[in-house]
Amino acid sequence: MTSNPELSLRESLVYEPQVLRFGTSGRRGELIHLTQLEIYINALAELRYLQTLPAAEGGIQPGDSFYYAYDLRPSSTALSGDPARGGLCQAIVQAIRDAGMQPVNLGAIPTPALTYFALQQGKGSIMVTGSHIPFDRNGYKLNTSRGELLKVHEGPIGKAVEAVRASLYSSPAAGSIFNSTGMLVDAAAPLPAETADGIEAYHDRYVSFFAGTPLAGLRLLVYQHSAVGRDFLVKLLSDLGAEVVTAGRSETFVPIDTENIEAPLLASLQEMTNDATAKHGHFDAVVSTDGDSDRPLVLGVDPASGKLRFFGGDLLGMVVAAYLGADAVVVPISCNDAIDRGSLRSALRPKTKIGSPFVIDGMELAAAGGANCVCGWEANGGFLLGSDLVRDGRTLRKLATRDAILPIVSVLCAARAAGSSLLELFDQLPKRFSRAALLKQFPRPVSIKIMERFGPSNPGAPQELQGCFPQELSLPPVVSMDYTDGVRATLENGEVVHIRPSGNADELRIYAVADSQTRADAICNAGVAEPNGLLRRLEAFVTQ
Repeated sequence: MTSNPELSLRESLVYEPQVLRFGTSGRRGELIHLTQLEIYINALAELRYLQTLPAAEGGIQPGDSFYYAYDLRPSSTALSGDPARGGLCQAIVQAIRDAGMQPVNLGAIPTPALTYFALQQGKGSIMVTGSHIPFDRNGYKLNTSRGELLKVHEGPIGKAVEAVRASLYSSPAAGSIFNSTGMLVDAAAPLPAETADGIEAYHDRYVSFFAGTPLAGLRLLVYQHSAVGRDFLVKLLSDLGAEVVTAGRSETFVPIDTENIEAPLLASLQEMTNDATAKHGHFDAVVSTDGDSDRPLVLGVDPASGKLRFFGGDLLGMVVAAYLGADAVVVPISCNDAIDRGSLRSALRPKTKIGSPFVIDGMELAAAGGANCVCGWEANGGFLLGSDLVRDGRTLRKLATRDAILPIVSVLCAARAAGSSLLELFDQLPKRFSRAALLKQFPRPVSIKIMERFGPSNPGAPQELQGCFPQELSLPPVVSMDYTDGVRATLENGEVVHIRPSGNADELRIYAVADSQTRADAICNAGVAEPNGLLRRLEAFVTQ
């Protein structure tokens, strides 16, 4: 803390603050820039903004309880490094209190468990998580008392953040609760005592709807790694009748991106499964989630060879929606186009931009139009239920946020109900295969240039894009372009190549759809190949 009583807080800071960016999954950034001061500024502004809204629009009130939870990243609750960073929860608790509310600690639980419990109480919530992004990053995601923040909220929140930042920065450094390194004076203060109410309600949500032991007879391997829901998933699947074995538990954080399952991870999972099979016998499936347990990872096991098959989130969503009896389905443009050819095509609503806020907007339109069972999902597997679902007198309450547990349980139940293996179940879908991959540390300004150069304002974009295709792929001519989100090219043979910047990280993604998994994999692999894959060719094209 500075000893000069005339300095403002901003003048006292011994580092250059980096503004925390708002993305499709909340606010995230590199840990070195995530001072408790920066987290506090954004969280306090968001809370104050929610307090200006009526309850019908997700508003909250001073004096209310406000719920928070966190994943297993050490920086979510603890400090490390020099200068010290981390302790995001401590900053969130301070912001909640300074907004005149009561912080309630639901502990280390899945993001959808926090959201579900808070929504049932009609309260707001914050999840401290970096989800799948690298270990040296973190962030948080705020929910209103009605659900996720939507695009309509972003502009007003941005203005609220500017106001709080200006006020706090101009306040005297002397006596501030923050020191010159941007950390709370009591940076490692103990958090309020945890309550198990949230995780218990989340467990009851599933055992009451999927009554009895519908998974009896299944043998499942749960890849635990560092997922916050790793023990919950084991307990739930066991309570529903499955025989469960665990593997791969890690006390070091493992960033699992369920939209970007690369060959090394698949090879590692195959080796893990082979070892477990040698000890325990055959498994019907391998299941897991990402770090904050809002996105599923499901793999089938070939009973003859023991080889794993990964099921992408868009195909998983199709099976789950059909099992639940959806009459309205909302998906983003990046999803596998098998949905346009299968049994759900009559339920399909207009495809949206990528990101849960857009999917939620589409689901709300479908529900307002009279649909009875509204579902949505993303290519990364996060499944959203946009309406209450009643079956055999039991009700599964609406949860319009990404959820890993509903798709995992539903797809296993669907296989049991059909008397088939997961492989046989998925083989019934239209033969369209997808893959996603990305380049990390890809400068966002370059990504924006690519989007602009190959965007709708350039009539020569199809030909220029085709000129960047790697020759070894022998890709046919581009016949149409879609700009719903990013640049999506459909080729003469029906294959799809889709390029899009990440919404919350310096990453450029490529999605491919083809008539075989081998071909979709080949397109994506050539897309991210170094040093001369498609994404690097596009980079060179716009920067030369």
